[in-house]
Amino acid sequence: MGFNDEFRERTKQFALRIIKLFRSLPKTDEARVIGKQLLRSGCSVGANFRAATRVRSKAEFNSKLSIVVEEADETSFWMELLIESGIVSESKLSSLYKESIEITKIMAVSRKTAKNNK
Repeated sequence: MGFNDEFRERTKQFALRIIKLFRSLPKTDEARVIGKQLLRSGCSVGANFRAATRVRSKAEFNSKLSIVVEEADETSFWMELLIESGIVSESKLSSLYKESIEITKIMAVSRKTAKNNK
């Protein structure tokens, strides 16, 4: 199994964890608003990485990787809001938050490498 296959699975598992988190959020207005944003961006990470593995050009690949980086970083932001607002405890989100940071870093490096290999 190559990097792309492994990362496709990793980002899909990430999305599934985001879905589980969303389902567990309190039924308050603020949790639902933040939760929907988190759900959208967290699931977008895997969808856009998957799209990046099917592109027709290097420019399209770089564009898709940029979207993955942006969505992963945005997902981290929504988790930070959940934690800092007291909606969800830091301990509950610790592992998932770390995964979002790792995915962001890995994709940022991949994007930089892809740009340098033009």
